[in-house]
Amino acid sequence: MKQYQSNEIRNISLLGSSGSGKTTLVEAILNESGVIKRKGTIEGQNTVSDYFPVEKEYGYSVFSTIIQTQWNEKKLTFIDCPGSDDFIGGVVTSLNVTDTALILLNTQYGVEVGTGNHFRYAESHNKPVIFVANHLDHEKVDFDRTLEQVKDTFGNKVVVIQYPVNPGLNFNAIIDILQMKMIKYNAGGGKPEVLDIPADQKAKADALHDALIEAAAEHDEALMEKFFEEGVLTSEEILAGIRAGVASCGMYPLITVCGLQNMGVGCLMEFVGNVTPSVNEVPKPVTKSNKEIAPDASAPTSIFVFKTSIEPHIGEVSYFKVMSGTLKVGDDLTNINRGSKERIAQIFAVAGQIRTNVDVLVAGDIGATVKLKDTRTGDTLNAKGCEYDFKAIEFPASKYRRAIKAVSESDDEKLSEVLTRMREEDPTWIVEQSKELKQMIVHGQGEFHLRTLKWRLENNDKIPVEFREPKIPYRETITKAARADYRHKKQSGGAGQFGEVHMIIEPYVEGAPVPETYRFGGQEFKISVRDTQEIALEWGGKIIFINSIVGGSIDARFLPAILKGVMDRMEQGPLTGSYARDVRVIVYDGKMHPVDSNEISFRLAGRNAFAQAFKEAGPKLLEPIYDVVVLAPSDRLGDVMSDMQGRRGVIMGMSSEKGFEKLSAKVPLKELSNYSTALSSLSGGRASFSMKFASYELVPMDIQEKLLKEYEETKKEED
Repeated sequence: MKQYQSNEIRNISLLGSSGSGKTTLVEAILNESGVIKRKGTIEGQNTVSDYFPVEKEYGYSVFSTIIQTQWNEKKLTFIDCPGSDDFIGGVVTSLNVTDTALILLNTQYGVEVGTGNHFRYAESHNKPVIFVANHLDHEKVDFDRTLEQVKDTFGNKVVVIQYPVNPGLNFNAIIDILQMKMIKYNAGGGKPEVLDIPADQKAKADALHDALIEAAAEHDEALMEKFFEEGVLTSEEILAGIRAGVASCGMYPLITVCGLQNMGVGCLMEFVGNVTPSVNEVPKPVTKSNKEIAPDASAPTSIFVFKTSIEPHIGEVSYFKVMSGTLKVGDDLTNINRGSKERIAQIFAVAGQIRTNVDVLVAGDIGATVKLKDTRTGDTLNAKGCEYDFKAIEFPASKYRRAIKAVSESDDEKLSEVLTRMREEDPTWIVEQSKELKQMIVHGQGEFHLRTLKWRLENNDKIPVEFREPKIPYRETITKAARADYRHKKQSGGAGQFGEVHMIIEPYVEGAPVPETYRFGGQEFKISVRDTQEIALEWGGKIIFINSIVGGSIDARFLPAILKGVMDRMEQGPLTGSYARDVRVIVYDGKMHPVDSNEISFRLAGRNAFAQAFKEAGPKLLEPIYDVVVLAPSDRLGDVMSDMQGRRGVIMGMSSEKGFEKLSAKVPLKELSNYSTALSSLSGGRASFSMKFASYELVPMDIQEKLLKEYEETKKEED
């Protein structure tokens, strides 16, 4: 592959719902451009992009795949992204390093939930969008309905560049509005005939051509003036207007292909090469310090590693984008995130599992290397004197969690190592070794996502594992004030142990003052605040520790020990052993012994006094509540709402968004365990959702009683 300059490079994300035909289109692109002589098929398990064992087993894309080819003296880099929302990490990664999004439409089904999801991600990353209507040879194709849905959903920025003459089983011709020609194919694709537009299509083509001219003129003042004066534009001028419209995200062209039959693929590549912006025509990437970095080949060299994979017979492969300068084989770079040195021993241009050695890559280009010693996804590597540090990619929050355990205890350590490695390949897999829950929790984007992880562990790494229902990280708190005294006294020859603590606890509310007096059992207790410690807890909430001791009944040096004792019980609440939070503790009196008092005595006295008071302070369980946003087709909204309410969800609002109904709710985490699967079943796979932690709220009394009984049973079994 020849060396390309920054202005000759086009980086494109290939997006679309599952079944939209991305993998098949990639085969056609590589075949059309001469990279492969024969197209593979998903059924034959021999495609260039789906080459991992798990992808062959299930017949769907799990990882994003880099596909590079040459067309009309330009280097086109496509990143083929998984269609399933469970593997959205590949989409997010791709949009961070590409400059345009091609969104495939399955014209059997029109605008699907995945279409909307991918468009929203492209929009949030400020990427130009081109729609590609695919599957035009299917018996159930409905191009007109698809076009109507696209315009209804994404607005009047959608502009038709091509449309099919005869969609369906006999499809073989496209009307190109830009050239105003009909492009006709033989069976199986190949080089088409370019013909005049038939008479029965002329009126439709003319109307669409006028609309295209007007849309193109809107994005260039000179073209607009000429259009007003003369009423026409040349093909070159229209193309210039389309380029300006695409680059500014002011126009979403729609073109047509049939990837399976290799029809329209050459036109697609030509259009992409002519219309999509090059790397030096898009907003510049910024560092963590918000410094813009131009893709200048003569500047200091800096590369950003956006993807890591463990590949058969090769090992670890690092995929990177050259953010600045020129990268050469043999360059020594410094990893600014880790301080380590790396030598770039090999550079590859990539087409799926096909890798070609190259010597040089310039700013804006994408490539791969192997055997980096200490570099991970998200790291920046710089040449000497360069200190760029690019922002890590932000991934969506997880939506599905399971406790995972190796079937054989002897595999526990290996399991941890493999999961850590796998997270490098897919950062949307989160691995949590929960000290609180005493479980290893894996978080993902859905059941499908974690099922794939399990398959890989068992088949690639030979580690049989089982998933279990994860425990819920409840919290304990109190609802009223309470008082307790506790004396710890132990004598066993020689120095003994003695410590007595008098304590008041009450719920902590932000900004609430400390009362001057408390009354318990007809007795009044006056408080004089001498010192206050406010401690933000690792697990959320706070504890406020107040020293109100008057007259030296407890020496100040023992107060840290009392606090440690309180914290012991905060880490294992008396109701269910869950973490406690939001408590104000006032130590107001006590006793000590001149010889036998020590830190351990007061730690034990503080712990037990706190436990006694906690049980008398109206203890309650809190449960994690999540903000859930569901996007569902309108005909399934009623079912989705009923299911949500059955999960103790509180509906917070509804609205419409790009063709779908948007439902916002607050839902307890306990009720979301199988929501990914249930929503897919309710909506026929047409709905999607996101969830984000919101707050801790009181558990309803009937559920609290049930949880307490379950905890007591568990304790009996352990005893």
